[in-house]
Amino acid sequence: MKPIENVMTKYRLVWILIISLGVVANANAQSNFNALPWKMNTAYFNYLMRDVHQQYADRKTTIEEAFKSEQSMLEYRDNCILKYKNILGEFPEKEDLNAQVLGVSQQNGFRIEKIVFESIPKRYVTANLYIPDGNGPFPVAVELCGHGMGGKIPAPRAALLLVQNQIAVLVVDPVGQGERVQFVDENSKSMTRGSTTGHTLLNAGANLVGTSVAAAEYWDNHRAIDYLVTHSDIDADRIGVFGSSGGGTQTSYLMGLDDRIKVASVCSYFSQRERVLEMYDPSDGCQHVPYEGREQLEIADFVLMMAPRPVLIMSGRYDFVDYWGATQAFAELEKTYTAFGSPEKVKLFSIEGGHGMPKPKREALASWFRQWMYNDSTPVVEKNTVSIPAEALQCTETGQVNTAIRDKISFPEYHLNLAKKYEKQRAAFLNQDRAVIEAKVIELLGISVQKSKISSEPTGFGNSRNYEIHKYQITRLGQMPVPCVLLVPENVNSNSQVVLILNEGGKNNFLEDQNTIDSYINQNQILLVADLRGFGETADPSGLNDTKYWNREYRNAMISMHIGKPIVGQRVIDVFSLLDFIENSEVTKNKEVILKANGAYGSVAVHAAFLDPRISKTEISGAVKSYFEFLENPMQHNVYSQVLYGVLKYYDLKDLVQIAGKNRIRFVD
Repeated sequence: MKPIENVMTKYRLVWILIISLGVVANANAQSNFNALPWKMNTAYFNYLMRDVHQQYADRKTTIEEAFKSEQSMLEYRDNCILKYKNILGEFPEKEDLNAQVLGVSQQNGFRIEKIVFESIPKRYVTANLYIPDGNGPFPVAVELCGHGMGGKIPAPRAALLLVQNQIAVLVVDPVGQGERVQFVDENSKSMTRGSTTGHTLLNAGANLVGTSVAAAEYWDNHRAIDYLVTHSDIDADRIGVFGSSGGGTQTSYLMGLDDRIKVASVCSYFSQRERVLEMYDPSDGCQHVPYEGREQLEIADFVLMMAPRPVLIMSGRYDFVDYWGATQAFAELEKTYTAFGSPEKVKLFSIEGGHGMPKPKREALASWFRQWMYNDSTPVVEKNTVSIPAEALQCTETGQVNTAIRDKISFPEYHLNLAKKYEKQRAAFLNQDRAVIEAKVIELLGISVQKSKISSEPTGFGNSRNYEIHKYQITRLGQMPVPCVLLVPENVNSNSQVVLILNEGGKNNFLEDQNTIDSYINQNQILLVADLRGFGETADPSGLNDTKYWNREYRNAMISMHIGKPIVGQRVIDVFSLLDFIENSEVTKNKEVILKANGAYGSVAVHAAFLDPRISKTEISGAVKSYFEFLENPMQHNVYSQVLYGVLKYYDLKDLVQIAGKNRIRFVD
């Protein structure tokens, strides 16, 4: 039997080989317009991560020098604060909080006040203040909620443990959670799957006007402390802050900029940004401030801005928040506090568990706050749990500010109003010399004048009925390669135009439409069809971009903003490379260039045509004509791919179209 089995095994191997070759051949047939001589489906992500790694490598060198003395560490800390303030954006003038206590419920050993205040006029913040029985004033901790849609409801167990140990607690509903959900229907039901989706949609609009959800949360929480210091039962000299998960994010972004905070704890958030971006990808919109990487700000930097005031880090060894990153970042905190002569004021508390704040962490938190607020080192033990009815916590009649308070201004409305407020500022900016405007456009795109020359590598050749097909990989030092296909009519002449096609569905999608190709070739027009980075051949795999973020390239868009190189700007550089190719190729040089783009390529085409006079005419279809379209309808997909941080302080897309003049840029749909 063995010889027969061996023969059958050989036949099976042959058939497997034949089938495999057939699959490969079929794949090649379907991808016959691919121009890159390599295939790597995460190439763009890997390219961006090189910048992330370099920026944080440079930071590592700087902070290691700072650890050497108290003075150098002080300078490093203060420089972090300055850089953080610069990227966080402007804040409004403080006005009356118009705080109201809407109800009080007495519990066993404490009472709960239901509070509403205005962090800015008509932006209503809902909160619960837990106050111990007895004679105050009491120390207070601000609890910042994680990403649960309920926000402050149900009553957090950490707040209950603290108030039972003579520490008042203010639990604040973040924007997009609790009673402050921004996308709700007439029945007060959320229109998104969760707070992380809501935060991300809000963040795109916020970025367009030069702010962020993180900045909004910071301001609301800062104003919450403004409220606390006016309360007769609160000791303004003993204020702490803590939060877990998304609340840990808020805590990190708050603690370094508010000197009134005397003690803090960050739970289930603290790690290394560099490691998180590489291993787990960017988080939702509230957990990122644009340009953090460019400014070399790590998560540890936001925490050490508070040094040498006491900070407790709490982590789970099996948390999805990377534990190795937490230990490495904590080592930097230890060195920071040692340089300041206060190593006892920073601590890492780890458990054999996962995400969140279970009992051991709650006890560690309460013990830490008792130690630094009461000078009491007695370990706190959680003995019993308390159930608080929702009606004792809900501040509004409908359970949502946006449906309960008539004169409220929602966050989308606020961003739209802010964009309108900048109208005079935009007009003044656009009234300057063209060179000044171009310089700002280049700055917002995060690009520089491209001095290095391109190289074009032929990667394939073919003939069709009446035109030649040339494939190229265009490279420029420090940039992603640009794959493109050049179609040259057999009757090309000196009057032939070059039509540069940017199709958001990918160049293969365009090139498979023979009728459309013939319409150009029959007019003796040369076609150059390309995939800019992130499209077509270098598109990021959809499975690596969480659908809850409503963006097919969310991780690359967020990382691009993080490193200070918005994805639009990177693609404008790709257009410049294609224009260099046209200018230098014997077939295409000295010919009129027409750019045709659609969909997500629209804003790229507007910026490229505005900046580069080599583009004679630009036709755009199926694309937004104004950034205001995103603000007026924030529940859209793929918005973050087109965001420039603070762009509406200076110009709108339609402004560039107008300045370009001579009908050089027009929308054809």
